[in-house]
Amino acid sequence: MDDGSARRRWTQFEPLHAVVYFAPEIPEADRALGLKGFWMSYFAGRAAPLGPVGPEVVSATFYNFAPPMVARALPDAWEFASPEAVVATRLDSVDRVLRRVLGEAVDSAGTIELAEVAAQAASAAPIEGRALAAAWSSVTAPEQAHQRLWLALTVLREHRGDGHVAALVEAGLDGLEVHVLLAAVGAVTRESQLRARGWTDDQWDDAAARLSARGLVVDGELTDAGRSLNARIESTTDRLAEAPWSALGTAATERFDELIAPLTAMVAAAGVLNYPNPMGLPSS
Repeated sequence: MDDGSARRRWTQFEPLHAVVYFAPEIPEADRALGLKGFWMSYFAGRAAPLGPVGPEVVSATFYNFAPPMVARALPDAWEFASPEAVVATRLDSVDRVLRRVLGEAVDSAGTIELAEVAAQAASAAPIEGRALAAAWSSVTAPEQAHQRLWLALTVLREHRGDGHVAALVEAGLDGLEVHVLLAAVGAVTRESQLRARGWTDDQWDDAAARLSARGLVVDGELTDAGRSLNARIESTTDRLAEAPWSALGTAATERFDELIAPLTAMVAAAGVLNYPNPMGLPSS
């Protein structure tokens, strides 16, 4: 498998997973369940397979959020709804979202086949040292193919994400320094990340100073050392994400690519996600 193929495949399937962060059906269903606000819905919904964990576990596994932001949602969320109820509601919401976005394709033979191929890849994803992938892999597969597809893609997505966190830890970057580095790369902006991840201006400036002291980012610009480190992180992330696709084999991964491309295009056309976005673009 050539370098970068795992990344291209991620950018192709990420939008189908990420509808849960942007489609209005998700927070609406979580509000009916008792959760309070978008961020409680987000943190509880993504973390629910871990069980009724507190903010420390979620801050550690999600990695890039300010701990006080997480603590405003957890563990309070579990007083309103159990993790099991949150997972069930999420899968029900995924059913509604994908039926709206994919239309008749949701029950097509291609989607059914894709769900099986994705499930094979997900079952081959190593979960040792990968807490979120392990948690989502423990969720019982739903009956409907498009829900099974979403669950398998979620396992694969969190498998890649857990590997990415490992690469960041090895690089000596904390959760905020990652954002400062990404802003220097041009993938995000300071303003968007402060707003969406709960960090303060002073904390950002302190993180920028730490990266400057390491010679990685100077005056908001990547140095040669910063570019080298970023490239190493991305390469390591890609390498750690290759195992499920290597296990699946060339023919099946090519079939996965063929089947998922039109579904990703439907997500893009439906306007559920904003493009471009730092999580990935559908591949051309």
